[in-house]
Amino acid sequence: MTNSRTVNFKVTAQLAAIALALFAAGAISAQSLGVTPQQKATADQVAQSGVALSALAANAPDSYTVKSGDTLWAISTLFLKSAWRWPELWGMNLTEIKNPHLIYPGQKLYLEKKDGRATLSTVAPGSRSTEGAAEPVATARLSPRTRYETLGSGALPTLKFHLIEPYLADPMVVDENAMRSAPRIVATQEGRVLLSRGDRAYARGPANATLKDDVSQKQQVYRVFREATPLKDPVTGEVLGYEAQYIGKALLARSETTEQSQDSDGKTRIDTIPATIDIVSAKEEMRVGDRLLPEPPRQLLNYVPHAPQGRTDARIVSVYGNAVVNAAQNQVVAINRGTRDGMENGHVLAILKDGARLIDKTDEARTELKLPDERNGLLMVFKTFDRLSYALIVEITDSVRVGDRLVNPR
Repeated sequence: MTNSRTVNFKVTAQLAAIALALFAAGAISAQSLGVTPQQKATADQVAQSGVALSALAANAPDSYTVKSGDTLWAISTLFLKSAWRWPELWGMNLTEIKNPHLIYPGQKLYLEKKDGRATLSTVAPGSRSTEGAAEPVATARLSPRTRYETLGSGALPTLKFHLIEPYLADPMVVDENAMRSAPRIVATQEGRVLLSRGDRAYARGPANATLKDDVSQKQQVYRVFREATPLKDPVTGEVLGYEAQYIGKALLARSETTEQSQDSDGKTRIDTIPATIDIVSAKEEMRVGDRLLPEPPRQLLNYVPHAPQGRTDARIVSVYGNAVVNAAQNQVVAINRGTRDGMENGHVLAILKDGARLIDKTDEARTELKLPDERNGLLMVFKTFDRLSYALIVEITDSVRVGDRLVNPR
């Protein structure tokens, strides 16, 4: 039996092939493939002349066969000194890799050096004709057959997806207005204190945000969260947003309504009938007072590492999911820059370690010194909000702390 993951992959592969054909013909833009115009321009430039030998990693191999489990970041690190310069690596192979996201296990990459420049190719040196085309190879006649592949055998991701997948779905950063207007669970069946999957509960929102059916959707899904933590700018102390703790999902069964009735004295009154929700998943047990926000559309994104165009001076706000100030490699942190500040998915920033302050004991005047800030690693933005972003620490030489400064990687 063919499962949905197999079918989804086959459809995705077909769409990718169509996209590549249109891209090669100029019918669609680089940006629609997850590549910005600037990255495409960089790749076009490098495709003409390659990169300087000085940009290559010290031990860049002459050839490399892509393996399952590789990432674009790791391959970039293999060939180039700076992994975030992936568009240049793409440009070194632009004629054969139209889309940098479609590199598969089994492909062999060859590094060619000539006249102080380096290029990357999927064709071995010396196997091209004098006109520059690859030498013809023997052909074989194949019969039509059905081929099944899983998602795991597809194109390489930029990063190891399992490191960021939970953060693409679970964390929610909202502003103060969204917090105040978020509907809340107000009652449970039979006075239950805790709710779990399969339970029914009742919820309502403020007067201007009642829970109502959305006629454009078959089922309206809400995320349930609690204990929204204020994220403060480490420099100004300003609250930039609230990080909500995701605890599960609920489906709206019935909308919030009002009902007119008469009491025992014959007086007419208006009763508020809260919305009915069904708990469909739970990471933790829920209770009265927990809040709800509409489930945002799931986005399948490609990440092309690249430096911000303008000057960036940011700070680490918090380490996600931990009440600590130190972060290690492959941990997720929140930073105090978002879409309002020009942050994009794929932006790579250098982490700076504050230089120590000390007294110059060799100076009779005992002058106070501050040592230079030193580069401590790199992080890559993978999810942006209005005034905040989540980033993954991809390289590190020492522990990272809340408040550490972030700048352009160059």
